[in-house]
Amino acid sequence: MSERSIIIRRARTNNLADVDVDVPRNRLVVFAGVSGSGKSSLVFDTIAAEAGYQINETFPPFARNRLPKWTRPDVERIDGLTPVIVVDQRRIGGNARSTVGTITDSWTYLRLLFSRLSRPYVGESSHFSFNEPAGMCPACSGLGEVVVTAVERFLDLDRSLAEGAILLPGFGNGGYWYAQYADIGSFDPGTPLRQWAPSEREALLYGGQAAARLGRKPPKGYEGVVERFERIYLHTSDNLSERKQETIRRFTRAETCPECGGDRLNKAARTATVLDHTIGEMARMEITKLAGLVRTIDSARVAPAVEALTARLEGMIRIGLGYLTLSRATTTLSGGESQRVKMVRHLGSSLTEMTYVVDEPSVGLHPTDVESMIRILERLRDSGNTVLVVEHDPVVMAHADQVVELGPGAGDGGGRLVFQGTFAELGKAGSPTGRALARHCLL
Repeated sequence: MSERSIIIRRARTNNLADVDVDVPRNRLVVFAGVSGSGKSSLVFDTIAAEAGYQINETFPPFARNRLPKWTRPDVERIDGLTPVIVVDQRRIGGNARSTVGTITDSWTYLRLLFSRLSRPYVGESSHFSFNEPAGMCPACSGLGEVVVTAVERFLDLDRSLAEGAILLPGFGNGGYWYAQYADIGSFDPGTPLRQWAPSEREALLYGGQAAARLGRKPPKGYEGVVERFERIYLHTSDNLSERKQETIRRFTRAETCPECGGDRLNKAARTATVLDHTIGEMARMEITKLAGLVRTIDSARVAPAVEALTARLEGMIRIGLGYLTLSRATTTLSGGESQRVKMVRHLGSSLTEMTYVVDEPSVGLHPTDVESMIRILERLRDSGNTVLVVEHDPVVMAHADQVVELGPGAGDGGGRLVFQGTFAELGKAGSPTGRALARHCLL
């Protein structure tokens, strides 16, 4: 095959058995075969891994330490690689500031619309960004949530202080803070807390005026358990150890920010409107509804932004994500939803000569949505990229420029190239996939 191919010789990664294959570039190529046949070993663990490894090697050591780690595959020769982008089904990382809107750039264009058209005028698009000081809610720093103390988790009322009624680390019998409560003469360390008067439990937790009302007043400088916890764990600028972070996760909870109501924005950004809707209201609309609203904007001042925003919203609708909202946190997306959101993001890229590696994009999709996903794969290819897809769905295979089948079996029974050609040729090859398709009259 020509130099416009990814040339692989004697690939032995995982169960691959000295596989030789030339994968055409700038084409949509589907890799088929039974589960465990070696598809992922060839596409992800050989092609993508070697491309990623070679790109990483171009950076100085201090930069490489901050890049994703790639294990070099067991292959004798691999040529013709281009930079690779892996679009797998792993859920999108846990950045609390990442939403469907930010990761698809839809939020960028929506902010631009509001900066140009909103009434009253607020300012530039940064004034509608919850990641910028000019736009973020001061109470929650643009997170939409605040961390509050989960006081109900602090105490086991059926225990006494001596038995470890205070569940926080360091507050139990023998702990660093235990004597600050058990040995001051204000509380009975041997009586279960359920038998205490409510005022005593309040004084134990909160100190202050509640402690001052006790008959046996605590010593000067006394801190309630909640006060001490918040001072040590929440009101500190120190870098917290993993152990302290785990304590915070255990004894706090996140609640919707009472100031911004979860919109993440300051008052000026929250109250400005376009088409009688605030930006927060638009972000909470289902994408299908939002797309219809955006299409009604008729202003030459924002025509390019409307076009770009509409393209991203319609892209999500076409692949079955119209029920999402732009405000939806990416940490709450399923693996399949994450993969499709990533696909929409890459559609807006102007990069060419890239290699996209996609893992079973049809999983979980309605048949009509599969067709839309295929259109996206074809658009990526038509933009001058190589698209390599691991897939079992014959509908996706039928749209491929070429099908590569690994097999014939799984594990030690697979790892060999059993077919390479067009979908129409697949049924004549006598390979496991070809025979299965022929039996179901899919060719």
